[in-house]
Amino acid sequence: MKTKLIKSFIFAVAASSLAAFVACNPEPDESDLFTSTGETAADFIKRKSELSSFDYILSRVGLDRNLSAWGEYTCFVPTNEAVAQHLEYLWNDPDAALPHNGMTDLSLEGLTDSLCNEIAKYHLSGKIQNTIEIGGGGTTVNTLLGTPFQTSTDSLGYVCLNQEARIIEADSLVTNGIVHVIDKVIKFNNRLMMPELERHEEYSIFMEAMKLTGLADSLTRSWKLNSENARRKYTITDRNDTESQKKAPLYWPEECRVMYTIFAEPNSVLEKNGIHNLQDLIAYANEQYGNAADWYDYINETGNSVSTGTDYTNRFNALNMFIAYHILYAGMPQNELVFEYSQRWSEVWNYVNGCRPYDYYETMLPHTLLKIWNPAGTQLYINRYVRLNTLTDEIGTVGSEAMHTLLNPGVRIARTTDSDVSTSPDDHSQLHTNIQTYNGYIHALRGMLVYNREVPKGVLHERMRFDSTTFIPEFINNGIRMSTNAEMQALNGGGSGNRVAFPLDFFDNVVSYTDQNCFRYNVKGAYNAWQGDTFQGWGGSYDLAIKLPPLPTGNYEMRIFYTPMGHGSMMQFYMGTSKKQSSMVAVDIPLDARVAITDPRIGWTNYLEEEDLGIATDAAMRNHGYMRCSYGYQDHAERHDQQTGVNTDRNLRYTSTGNNALRKIMGRFEIKQSEERWFRIKSVVPDEKELKWQFDFVEFIPVELVDQTEYLEDWF
Repeated sequence: MKTKLIKSFIFAVAASSLAAFVACNPEPDESDLFTSTGETAADFIKRKSELSSFDYILSRVGLDRNLSAWGEYTCFVPTNEAVAQHLEYLWNDPDAALPHNGMTDLSLEGLTDSLCNEIAKYHLSGKIQNTIEIGGGGTTVNTLLGTPFQTSTDSLGYVCLNQEARIIEADSLVTNGIVHVIDKVIKFNNRLMMPELERHEEYSIFMEAMKLTGLADSLTRSWKLNSENARRKYTITDRNDTESQKKAPLYWPEECRVMYTIFAEPNSVLEKNGIHNLQDLIAYANEQYGNAADWYDYINETGNSVSTGTDYTNRFNALNMFIAYHILYAGMPQNELVFEYSQRWSEVWNYVNGCRPYDYYETMLPHTLLKIWNPAGTQLYINRYVRLNTLTDEIGTVGSEAMHTLLNPGVRIARTTDSDVSTSPDDHSQLHTNIQTYNGYIHALRGMLVYNREVPKGVLHERMRFDSTTFIPEFINNGIRMSTNAEMQALNGGGSGNRVAFPLDFFDNVVSYTDQNCFRYNVKGAYNAWQGDTFQGWGGSYDLAIKLPPLPTGNYEMRIFYTPMGHGSMMQFYMGTSKKQSSMVAVDIPLDARVAITDPRIGWTNYLEEEDLGIATDAAMRNHGYMRCSYGYQDHAERHDQQTGVNTDRNLRYTSTGNNALRKIMGRFEIKQSEERWFRIKSVVPDEKELKWQFDFVEFIPVELVDQTEYLEDWF
């Protein structure tokens, strides 16, 4: 049966009812279902003889038992014909790393356990998603494999998965989720970044530059390794596996993925800028980066110089610098480049009061950042530059348009919904973007991306707020940053979905000084924090350090987010230029997170009850070393005031039920672009075993913006 979106509308109501039913009832109540069959997902699959091949694959790896249990699953189930076609593909795959992809025979029984595991988990999601939610303009579906796939709608109205498999029988409700029958096995791309980019002729000039600079060779990793040929296997053998695990068993990743994002100018964009071949691109890079030492402080501080010669593998060769600034250490699909407002999050958290989603990421050009901004609508821009951004001339708003002149629109990222972007992997007449590979994503640009003077002196000369998950890339690369409670619960076999646990050596940018640490992540929707999540932990003698994102050279005020709470901790902070404890210098006096927000030592008040809307008490709180949190982010469950249009409930500046979000001013620091910055968090109450630390976001703002008196810093 053809899957038309208009037909699927009736199932949206059913799925919404099911979602509410799942959340509120500990045991299934079949009378609550729109169309009740009494079946689990496993029962549904077993009942249909045309799905027996996938049932076999599920049973080989024990996932049929998961689908027989209570939980929330979306199952994309291929028909027997689809599985047979996939077996032929695996057996005859010319790009396979192993002969026949390791299959011992062209049959179901010839599949390896590893292949069964990959196929099964790639077709299961831990969140109920109907065709209304995943159709239309498309979205990203996180899978139990940890590798997402993209959805779209083709010209005939079919909902397509990875631009190939079609849903042919949609929205069958079962007691533990929803089932979609599909006409092909969803293929995940097992090509690495460069082999995939080579297949797309529209990026041929960029690809030549990648090879010439040697940066193509930097994108071959896909997993952290114990040795040259073995994935790194993690087990939790310290305190991570004791007290808290016994209370609520948590999911933890047993392996750690390595992924990348490339932003690439297609040939069509290069040609519009007078670049018709590799030599033209070299000349353009020499022109753009030849004088980069004038604004790229890292070069002078490290005693290097920009080269316009022919050693293109030199990290400070102009062409190498141009390409390196296009590569991130984290792999993200388009709809996860920033935490956009979308259907996926509308029931949990969202930006309000005019706040516009943005994030900053470190690139492969040493110690540089780029900013991705979703200022309005659906478009994403890199390094969009607005005069006096984060300052305001109007209380409670981002400020007037007159003071926020758009000085540079930035470089727009091509989206899959653009008219000239192909939805078919085999269509080479149009542009491809949001290209998923085994170890990352490739996104097309609509303009030329350059780290020029405007970036450190303009784009980044503002209050910069970094969510910790953006500069600790393992959160992104392992599908954790954008996860939900339901998805984590599915990965944990129905256990606790509110948190994820980590081995102490899981993160490159986090160092543990003691085996008493517990590293945790509260998934989105589980916490009253920026973007709905937080990196946290607890333990009597916790002691750790986190590498902070690089900044342009300058003087900055630094702030961190924290929540005053009874089970908070007292912690001492330190700053150092390496992860060695000997480099650390204490910052301020210890912070006691147990002190209530209304304590006179903090000075917080309900600004809505004040005639000046809290301007005076904002200043008083600053004198105590504190600031209110963002006015632009809230729990979506609390709707805005219908009369005033102002969101007064549960935005992070004020919560009607008791605000529990603050910023603590750490002090002022002279920062060099060439130096690392490590922020240490150490318990000063070692006898208290269950007190909590957190590191949700960190802010840096140039001190001249803090000290100027013409404008206020905005509330966002």
